[in-house]
Amino acid sequence: MVRKTDKSHRRFAESEIGTIRKDWKGRIRVALVYPNRYYVGMSNLGFQAVYHLLNQIDYVLCERSFLPEKNGCATDRITTIESGRPISDFDIIAFSLSFENDYLNLLTILERAGIPLQSSRRKDIHPLIITGGGACFLNPEPIAPFIDCFLIGEAEAMLPRFFEVFLPKLLKTDKKSHLKDLAENVPGVYVPCFYKITYNRDGTICSFEPTCDVEDISHIPTCSAILTPHTTFQRTFLIEVSRGCPHGCRFCAAGYIYRPPRFRSLSLLKKCLKHGASLTDRIGLVGAAVSDHPGIIDLCRPAQQMDIRISFSSLRADALAPELISALRQSNVKTATIAPDAGSERMRKVINKNITEEDILKAAETLVLGGIPNLKLYFMIGLPTETEDDVEEIIKLCVKIKQWFLESSRIKKHIGQITVSLNPFVPKPFTPFQWVAMDDERTLKKKIKRVKDGLKKVANIMVNAESPRHAYIQALFSRGDRKLAKILSMANHNHGNWAKTLKSTDLNPDFYALRDRALDELLPWDFIDHGIRKTYLKREYKRALQGKMSEACKVESCTVCGVCKKK
Repeated sequence: MVRKTDKSHRRFAESEIGTIRKDWKGRIRVALVYPNRYYVGMSNLGFQAVYHLLNQIDYVLCERSFLPEKNGCATDRITTIESGRPISDFDIIAFSLSFENDYLNLLTILERAGIPLQSSRRKDIHPLIITGGGACFLNPEPIAPFIDCFLIGEAEAMLPRFFEVFLPKLLKTDKKSHLKDLAENVPGVYVPCFYKITYNRDGTICSFEPTCDVEDISHIPTCSAILTPHTTFQRTFLIEVSRGCPHGCRFCAAGYIYRPPRFRSLSLLKKCLKHGASLTDRIGLVGAAVSDHPGIIDLCRPAQQMDIRISFSSLRADALAPELISALRQSNVKTATIAPDAGSERMRKVINKNITEEDILKAAETLVLGGIPNLKLYFMIGLPTETEDDVEEIIKLCVKIKQWFLESSRIKKHIGQITVSLNPFVPKPFTPFQWVAMDDERTLKKKIKRVKDGLKKVANIMVNAESPRHAYIQALFSRGDRKLAKILSMANHNHGNWAKTLKSTDLNPDFYALRDRALDELLPWDFIDHGIRKTYLKREYKRALQGKMSEACKVESCTVCGVCKKK
C-alpha cells in the first residue's frame, strides 16, 4: 500500500494500469530510479522494459522511483511508487540513464536518500548503486566515482545473469569482493574502482566488451509495462519495432552502438498490437527507423481494422508510403515530424543524411494532402564544416517548404502550422564526429538568432531552439573523464547553478566540450569495445570532411565497420 504521505505517488499509482506489486519476503529488492520527473521517466520505453524484465525474475522485486515533483518539499524522502518505501531500504538502487543532462539529478536523488555520493565512502550497509542505459553505453567515466557498478549492455542479455550471481548477503559483508565476482562472472559489468588503463602488445588499449547485443530480437517483445495519462504519450501503448538504424548518419550514436540494426518479426509485432489494443486505443510504434521495417505497412492494416490510433516515433522523408499516411490520418494525428537535419545538400552529404531537398518538399506536400495539417521540421546547427551559407540554407529550405505547404493547404482549404526545431550539434562517442569541436555558446546563439530573424516575418512558421547552455553541459559530460565528477559535485552543492559552477572550477570545461581531438588521442571511452573498428570511424570522419556519402548498413555479409565480422 502506498503511504499517505506520498501524495504525488498516490495520484500516479491510482491512474496506472499494469503496476506490479510483489511480496517483499525472500526476494532481492531493486529500486529502479529514473533521474527525472515521473512524466519524463514513464515516457521512456527502455525504463518500462527494464521494470518488466526485472519483475519477470521470480526472486526479484522491482519498484520505481523518480525525481520528486517540483511542488514537493526539499526534505521529502525519495520513495517508490508501488509501496512508498524509501529507496535506501532496497538491496539495489538501479539508475536508468538515457541523457547526460540527468547526471546532476542522480546526485540529488542519492543525497536526498541519505546515501553518500562517492562510492568509496559507502559502507556495506548501503544499497548497491548500479547504472545502465544509453548514456552509459557511450561514456560512463564522468559519473564513475558515484557508481558501484555499470551494466553496459542490453538489458535482455544482462539482467538474468547478473541476478544469478548477485547475492545480497555477500553485499552486506564484503561488498568489494562481491563486486569483483560480478565483474568477473557477468559479461558487461563494469566496476570503476577496479579499472586502470592497460595496453596490448601492439600499443592499443585493452578493451572492455559490453554484452551489447541480443542478436535475435524477433521473439523478444519490448512494450509498455504500464499505461498512465501522466506521460508525453497519454495512455499510449508503446511497441519497439526495431533497434538500431541502418542509415549511418554520422552524428547519431544510436546508429553505431546498436549495430547491426535489428527488426522484430511481423508476427510478434501483431501479437503486441493485439495486446495493446486490449488495453487502450492508442498504439505508438518506436524505433530509430520505424518506416524501414519491411512489414510496417502490413502492421498498419490490422491497426486500422481495429480502429485504434497509431503513431510513429520516426518517419523518413523518403519513405512516406500512402498506407502510413492513411494510418496517421485515421489516428487523427495533427502533426508529423520530418528531420532534414541540415538545410543544404552539402551539409546533408557531410552528415551522411541520404535525403534530397526534393524528398523533403515532396514529403511536406504528401503529408498535407494526406490530411496531416501541421508539420514539425527538425534541424541541427553547429554541425562540422557548417558555414554561414549553410545556416542561411535552413531559412531558404523552410521558406520553400512553406510554399509547398501553402499550395497543398489551399487544396485542403486549411492552413496549418510549421514548427521549426533548432538543436545544437553535440559530438558523441563512437560516432565519426567524436573528434570534432562543438560550437561555443556565443556562436550557437548567433546562428539561432539568424534563423529566427530570417523566419519571423513568414506567416504560420514558429521557431523553437534548444538552449545552447544545455547542449554545452551535454557535450561536457558526453566527452569527459572522471575529473568531471568534481564539477558535478560542485554543481550539486550549488543547487544546479551551472554559471556559478563553471566559473569557479579549477578545471577547464572547454577542454572537454569544445576542442577538436587528435585522431590518435586516447579518449576516455576507448576502453569500451562496441565492435566498431576505430579505423572505420576515422574513415567516415575523413569522408565527412570531403563531403562524401557512404552506403547504409547492409546487415548481411558486410564487414565494413567490423561489428558483424566480430560477432
